[in-house]
Amino acid sequence: MPTVLRKDGFEVMIYTDDHAPPHVHIYKAEGVLIVNLGSEIEAPSVRKSHDLKAKDERKAFVMAVENQDFLLEEWRRLHE
Repeated sequence: MPTVLRKDGFEVMIYTDDHAPPHVHIYKAEGVLIVNLGSEIEAPSVRKSHDLKAKDERKAFVMAVENQDFLLEEWRRLHE
């Protein structure tokens, strides 16, 4: 599971053997936020949150939104 982005203590990972739809796992400490990446015409959305503080959940989601294009490209590259 490659880490494709690190920022402010968060690690964004894409599992190479994972299922559709395109999504990322964003880790901080023991917590994780799973974000569906959407598409060029659909915004990202939260699929699941586990053991993240509300403040960190918001920061992780904003990071996914701000990097949506890059993360979609990485998902596609890793799942070709």
